[in-house]
Amino acid sequence: MKYLDEYRDPAVCTALIERIRSAATRRWTVMEVCGGQTHGLLRDGIDRALERQVELLHGPGCPVCVTPLETIDRAIELAFYPGVMLASFGDMLRVPGSRGSLLRARTDGAEVRPVYSPLDAVQLAQRSPRQQVVFLAVGFETTAPATAVAVQQADRLGLENFSLLVSHVRVLPAMRQLLADPECRIQAFLAAGHVCTVTGSAGYRELVERCGVPVVVTGFEPVDLLWGILECVTQLEAGRAELANRYARSAADLGNHRAQEILSEVYEVADCPWRGIGVVPGGGLALRGRWRKYDAARRFALSWRPSDAEQVCRGGEVLTGRIKPTECEHFGTLCTPDTPLGAPMVSAEGACAAYHRYHGSGGMAR
Repeated sequence: MKYLDEYRDPAVCTALIERIRSAATRRWTVMEVCGGQTHGLLRDGIDRALERQVELLHGPGCPVCVTPLETIDRAIELAFYPGVMLASFGDMLRVPGSRGSLLRARTDGAEVRPVYSPLDAVQLAQRSPRQQVVFLAVGFETTAPATAVAVQQADRLGLENFSLLVSHVRVLPAMRQLLADPECRIQAFLAAGHVCTVTGSAGYRELVERCGVPVVVTGFEPVDLLWGILECVTQLEAGRAELANRYARSAADLGNHRAQEILSEVYEVADCPWRGIGVVPGGGLALRGRWRKYDAARRFALSWRPSDAEQVCRGGEVLTGRIKPTECEHFGTLCTPDTPLGAPMVSAEGACAAYHRYHGSGGMAR
């Protein structure tokens, strides 16, 4: 299949691995930003094949991992409101807050509906005029245009029973925050190709020039990832720091203009908390202007209550590359999906276990 089989060719992968091994005179530290990239690297054994040449740090590019406990708590609270139906992507139902998950809330009688698209939630609002339908809007710049379109559609239909609980995050500000950490070990980034299909790759140029760190945009197939790693190693060996696009078949330098227009019409940039990282300046999106009437937090007068559970879980150390997922432990006991060890207030699934489970199950980050 064109644009798929050619990027999984074993012979090409083997040749690229040998080129990376030959190019590297020392071990370099590269962070892949996206959870989909992490899955590909681990699934295809690239991390093991290059373990002597490259240390791969698994970055925070996974909405399942970075959505704050407080957002999940708010969603659960709303789901139990009389006359409210809470809708979201299915993978978000298992993500724990400080008092359980949406899946547990559904079991306990809350009105929680998994959907494939924000437009499905708009249809739920059309079919259920006596209920308030709230869509938990998570993800990076890849899903934010779709939720913006959903709000526009609800507005055209005159729906007064549809709103968004917004937890959209932006990748580039988080990368800046990681590099500003004095303990940062990142020497190069593999940037998320699907985000760049919307935002474009040109926005990373300022980060490269200011911080002196190579940024290579890649896709998710093994050939994509190996080309990206080879580009990083080649630049690092030569003492260069440049922006390179190894996903040009999908991501243009200036991105998707129409998607950007929709985003700028409906959303504005806002400071945003990330699970395990803290508040990232400019790290999220919020409804702007006349679209704020669709903000569920405003409509239902929800307060923001920070959770102490964040301070105990070591998931943030994993997401920022300080430790590996296999090193995530509390008081000498390893945190795994089968034996999760989160903060005392966290449900049986555990905040750390959400990270392990997500990257071990083959999920693709949004």
